[in-house]
Amino acid sequence: MFGDSRMVAEHFGRNVKRLRLRADLSQEELSHRADLHRTEIGMLERGIRLPRLDTIIKVAGALEVEAGELFKGLDWTPGRSVVGAFSAPPLTQVPQRRGRED
Repeated sequence: MFGDSRMVAEHFGRNVKRLRLRADLSQEELSHRADLHRTEIGMLERGIRLPRLDTIIKVAGALEVEAGELFKGLDWTPGRSVVGAFSAPPLTQVPQRRGRED
């Protein structure tokens, strides 16, 4: 991890630890509730591991909080330049087949 990613991971980890302590859970108890290894909880809390989406959902569920609570205090400010964007024509309805006509 480099730069901003490390800062995000560390802040995320502090939020996990704060919420775990508020729930009066040990790392081991949280790991069991979240179906994760105890060492993963420790790495998340120390900010040395960025979680996958499914891990975020598991941790939030185990702590009985909304996933957004794990991101409290983290924000993103978009840059000024636009590199590119997707575009597509408007969707049109595809006609349904009614039967075979040979």
